[in-house]
Amino acid sequence: QVQLVESGGGLVQAGGSLRLSCAASGRIFSINAMDWFRQYPGKQRELVASITRFGTTNYVDSVKGRFTISRDDAKNTVYLQMNNLKPEDTAVYCCKVQNSDYVVYWGKGTLVTVSS
Repeated sequence: QVQLVESGGGLVQAGGSLRLSCAASGRIFSINAMDWFRQYPGKQRELVASITRFGTTNYVDSVKGRFTISRDDAKNTVYLQMNNLKPEDTAVYCCKVQNSDYVVYWGKGTLVTVSS
């Protein structure tokens, strides 16, 4: 069974930084895409950033220049470095991983709160 565990969320003042981690454990081999989503209360999840197994990255416009996604395949871990955080970044952040058989796994999420 595969589990994704996020960490690194918390409370930070506007302009501050946080680094989220998402570690995959269990029988998971050859991970393809790794993504970070966020969800605001009562709204659908929004794709924040993605990274392919080749290292190609994509970001939603609202975080470009502030967030950086990276991965460590030896640790089956994806990171999201978030700088210059804004109150509108407050949300539950969760990771999604797709393996080479196109099976998708989701983490439970970690709360990020940015105070003004």
